[in-house]
This record gives sequence, structure tokens and C-alpha cells, in this order.
Amino acid sequence: MKHLYFLLSLLIFLASCKGKQAETTQEAEASIPNTFTLSAAQAANTEISYTELDTIALSRTIKLTGVIDVPPQNMLTVSVPMGGYLKYTKLLPGMHVKKGETLAIVEDQQYIQLQQDYLMTQSKLVFSEKEYERQKALNVNKASSDKVFQMAEADFQQLSILLKSYSEKLKMLGINAKQLSQANLQSSIKVVSPIDGYVSKVNVNIGKYVQASDVMFELVDPRDIHLNLHVFENEINNIYIGQKLKAFTNFDPSVDHLCHVILVGKDFSEQRSVEVHCHFDDYDPALIPGMFMNALLETKAQPTIVLSSASVVSFEGKHYVFVKKQNSFQMLEVETGATEKQYTEIKNPNDINGYQVVEKGAYTLLMMLKNSEED
Repeated sequence: MKHLYFLLSLLIFLASCKGKQAETTQEAEASIPNTFTLSAAQAANTEISYTELDTIALSRTIKLTGVIDVPPQNMLTVSVPMGGYLKYTKLLPGMHVKKGETLAIVEDQQYIQLQQDYLMTQSKLVFSEKEYERQKALNVNKASSDKVFQMAEADFQQLSILLKSYSEKLKMLGINAKQLSQANLQSSIKVVSPIDGYVSKVNVNIGKYVQASDVMFELVDPRDIHLNLHVFENEINNIYIGQKLKAFTNFDPSVDHLCHVILVGKDFSEQRSVEVHCHFDDYDPALIPGMFMNALLETKAQPTIVLSSASVVSFEGKHYVFVKKQNSFQMLEVETGATEKQYTEIKNPNDINGYQVVEKGAYTLLMMLKNSEED
């Protein structure tokens, strides 16, 4: 029991000592002066000028992040109208292609069958047309029945429709039906690029059979590639259509890509941000969809209470100014905001309103004050 009382007494004693030490430290910190007077020698060797709070139109820069994106209408998938075996392609992701350039060659027997059907239907149509004209002439003189004439007319119309259908199918395959003959039947077709752009995906290989529903290639039209930024709700009111900004990549931040805002979203995400779409003034082929980018956007200038930036000094992560009080100087902490055109926004102007603020010589006073504290 005696040992227990001893331990409790010891713990109480240590706690009281620690409390006294903390109080001593707080008193020591509180005793550090932030007001001082220059000696005659110091005043003679220190050049000081003064300034006051002012109100100017000041803008600020917002740093945003986003990703390079392509709108759906500028992403194209390439397929074949009818299935076949891939005979040739040289495409690789990232390759540039021109409109009309051959992307692949696909072959299959059904291409020959379609051309054969067209030519045979064309031949039948020639005979059917003659029979239709003959029955029409006979029917005028009632030399043939209406039923025979009507059957000839129906056959002619059906073959005309069938020939037109085959012609359109051949057109989808890139075969000119008007130039088709039994001497130039072809077992393969060319798959050509519908745009000037570059290849983003290749989903096939030589010898693979591709269905009409299969996506062989994906192409990107870079003319409308844009930057999709995420702007949080506290900044969304500072964004407007046509606003200019500079964007840069993480791997090469020294290169600025000029953009302008083309669309501001109307829906908030779960992170309380809005999508803002920006168009590049000059597209750089090195910018690839999906690449992350940073952007610097300057807000509209608004009336702001400021001080000359030369009057604001920094020390241990905080910002201060020196104000004149009769024959002495007092260091006051200030909360700063945007800085532009040698002016710094002051967010707590009431704390220094009405005082003469030291502009030239502010850092000299800071050094003097800190040296006096060390002494």
C-alpha cells in the first residue's frame, strides 16, 4: 500500500512540473515583442517609405486539373458491311491516316456471289424489260390479256428493285456496280479511312474472320480534341464561355498550350465538381486522349483591397506587415490572397486600416526585430 501511495504522489508531482514548464514556455512566447523603436543610428541607416491600403481591380489565377478528351462524334469505329477474312493491314495504334487511305483488305467468297447475283439480275432485267414492252404493246390492241401484261410488269419491277438492292450492297463494299462485268469480278474489298486522323485501337490481325458487327479499328479525328477540366463549386462562378487559359502536361510543364472555354457543365459530380470543356487554340499531335493536364485560369478582375507586395514580409509560414505607431513600429499578421501587378490582396484589412504601412524597408525591420529577440 505504501508503494502505491508513493507512485501516485510521484505521478502528481511530474504532472505539475510539466504544467509549470508549459506555462513558462507560453509566458516566454508571449513576452516576445512585436513592437519596437529604432535607435537614432538605426533610423539614420534605414531607408523607409510608407504606403496604405488601396482598392484596385485584381484578378487571380486558379489551378485546375483535367484530362484530354474527344467528343463521341469525333471517335469513329471502322467495320466491314459484310464479314470476311482479313487479308492485309499495316495499322498500328498512333499511326496517322488520310481520308480515303486503305486501312485493310478483306476477302470472302460472298463478295463474288454478290457480284454474280448482280450481273445475273442485270441480264434477266434486260430480257424482262423487253418482255414488258412487248406485252404492253400487245395489251394496247388487246392482243394479250391484262393478266399476262400485269405479270410481265410485276416481273420487270421486281428485277429492277432487286438490281438496285444489289447495287447498293456493292456500293457499301466499295465496288462500282456500273463498272462491273464478268471479266473483273473480285474476291476482296478495300476498307478505307473516312477521315483524316489517327488510329487509336487495332482489334484485328491478319487471317482473322471479322463479322459485320466487329469493330476492326477505332479512329480519332483530332480537329475537335479538347481538354475536360474539373472545377469545384466554389470556383464555378469564375468560369465563363470564351475564357482563356494555359494548360500544360506533367512531363513537360514548360510548354504552354493555349485553350479557351467552350462549354460549362450544369451537373455536379459526387466530388462536387463540374466538367468544363476547353478547346485548344492550336492542336499539338503530342497530346493524346486520356492524358492528364494541369491548367492555369485567370479570373475576371474584381475590386480588391490590396497592399504593395513589397510591404508584405514572410516569416515561419506566415505573412506580416509593419505599421507606424507614433515613434515605434508594430508587426501585424495579415491574411493574403491573390498577387498581381506588384499588389497583394489583404483579406483582413480592418486590422491595419488607417495605419501607415512600411513599404520600403519592411524586410530590414523584420531582421532587426528578430535579431533583438535573439539578443
